[in-house]
Amino acid sequence: MNILILTPDAVGSTLLQRLITIYMQFHRFDRPVINLHELTNGLELYWSERLGQSVLGKPQNRDNWGYFQSLKEIVDLLESANHYKTSRLAQYHIVSRQDSTPDQTAFYQYLNDNFLIISCQRRNLLEHALSWAINKITKRLNVYTHDEKMAAFGALYKDPINIDPQSMIDSLNQYKDYLKWVQTNFSVSNYFQYERDLPNIEQFILDLPPFTGQSRRTWKSMFNLEFSDYNRCHYLATDPAQLRLEATSEQDYQLPEYNVITLNQFHTEYTKTCHYLDRMVEQRLMITPPPIKKQTLLEKIYIIRNFQTCLERYNHWAADNSDIADPITVAELQSEVLEEMKYWRPNSGDLLSLDQIITQIEK
Repeated sequence: MNILILTPDAVGSTLLQRLITIYMQFHRFDRPVINLHELTNGLELYWSERLGQSVLGKPQNRDNWGYFQSLKEIVDLLESANHYKTSRLAQYHIVSRQDSTPDQTAFYQYLNDNFLIISCQRRNLLEHALSWAINKITKRLNVYTHDEKMAAFGALYKDPINIDPQSMIDSLNQYKDYLKWVQTNFSVSNYFQYERDLPNIEQFILDLPPFTGQSRRTWKSMFNLEFSDYNRCHYLATDPAQLRLEATSEQDYQLPEYNVITLNQFHTEYTKTCHYLDRMVEQRLMITPPPIKKQTLLEKIYIIRNFQTCLERYNHWAADNSDIADPITVAELQSEVLEEMKYWRPNSGDLLSLDQIITQIEK
């Protein structure tokens, strides 16, 4: 079964499409399963010696990615490859391509007819907008290695930034347009809500129709490691609290004060898992391994100097768009922070006190 993920980005769509692809490798299908990432910025048909057939993939040289194929040519390529495809479609790529309305309509109809469609969404639109504002500065939507993450964000941990509130509002309006685009053009089978489904993402995936009737294989059964522990290892290898300990002075990193979590008990399994996923990339079953968590909400609060101003502007926008967003109080932010910490830093001991969180939010 082909699976398409609709996204405005910064809603977990890259993680979701990589994981669906990985879980499909664990299970029995009558054709190979290959992740194509974004459909509209370049695909190529090539011969796979390992699979003994022609398959689709992204051009290996990223300089060759771009809008050089018509939507009809993309459909023809999808039709030509006899394997299952997992992929995404980002609305901002469609906007940038400026295809005609008839061409878009025909493209969407093909996708509706041939793909199981999942729409990624967020409940906390403040954090979505903050993520996009940071993305616009760092030019990094995702990071896949620990060195890559520190190269992109290390400077922000030492010297927090100011966010242009209008840039944040622009991202909120784009999200609103995304919801309308999904509703107008697609027959959605499942909705992935980041806050609700990320903590139980394995269950979300295994409950999808492609796995119906299968003897379901979990991350633990394949790697002797729960997915949640793998994901924490992936993130905590660039844990700001650990970075603080390694810094040359206590002032190097303007970040939350909380205990470092030791993950030595998972080191062997985590390393083996990473090697397996790297082989999938080498075999061109996907273009990257799963992305690394960039920042928690609390870390965003620390690296954005004018967070209070951003919160005020967001709440004004939310009041004018009450059909899709609710204003957020400081008390609700505290709750969001602490709930997220339970996932990323379980049993970590002395999490920030509520007073410390309030102080940072209202700085």
